[in-house]
Amino acid sequence: MKKWRVTCLGVLAAAFAGLPARAQDGNTGINQANTMVRSYFDSGTNLMYAVGAIIGLIGAVRVYIKWSHGDPDTGRVAAQWFGACIFLVVVATVIRSFFGL
Repeated sequence: MKKWRVTCLGVLAAAFAGLPARAQDGNTGINQANTMVRSYFDSGTNLMYAVGAIIGLIGAVRVYIKWSHGDPDTGRVAAQWFGACIFLVVVATVIRSFFGL
């Protein structure tokens, strides 16, 4: 049992021995994370626009089907789908302007 403890302590000491050497300044890490997030932002915005377009197409088909079947709540459903598309576009634009990108 005693040999097992010595072996575990040796492994832990070897594992944690190099940690202080790999540490970096906090400001450097924050700036690097900021740069990485900002580099992904344009792709994320374009993805939100694409999702909005797909939702718009699906909504248009669903509203057309309701309209062709003569459902009385076609206007309400059209407003809901159109509102979802507008929401996605507005959110992407507001986030872009809020963060100054």
